Amino acid sequence: MHIAHTMIRVGNLERSLEFYTEKLGFELVRTREVPEGRFTLAFLQPPGGGSLLELTFNWDTSAYELGSGYGHIALAVEHPGEFYDGLIAKGVPEYRPFNGRYAFVKDPDGYQIELVFDRAPKMPDEAPTD
Repeated sequence: MHIAHTMIRVGNLERSLEFYTEKLGFELVRTREVPEGRFTLAFLQPPGGGSLLELTFNWDTSAYELGSGYGHIALAVEHPGEFYDGLIAKGVPEYRPFNGRYAFVKDPDGYQIELVFDRAPKMPDEAPTD
């Protein structure tokens, strides 16, 4: 198991992309606009590889209070549905069951943990359905 990506919400995507790419040296891997949800996703690769950082820009929100900007941590596992079921069997409360692409649970503090396929990170509409 490894962390696939961490998501944070940003109030200004261009400003954040400039900071992460020009200041910190991240590489922009891909972006995706979701007009029906009024948000844009940007995935960045840190220098030297490792887990991706997902920046989520909600078009109607220009600022967040520290804490509300946190999104989730994604864990890449071989079979997300089976892993989710195993967690439920161990007493983890159900949250967002496996939908063919991913599942979510919450940790004891309420932070969301996404379970994704252990493959190269993909955008949600590209995720495998097997």
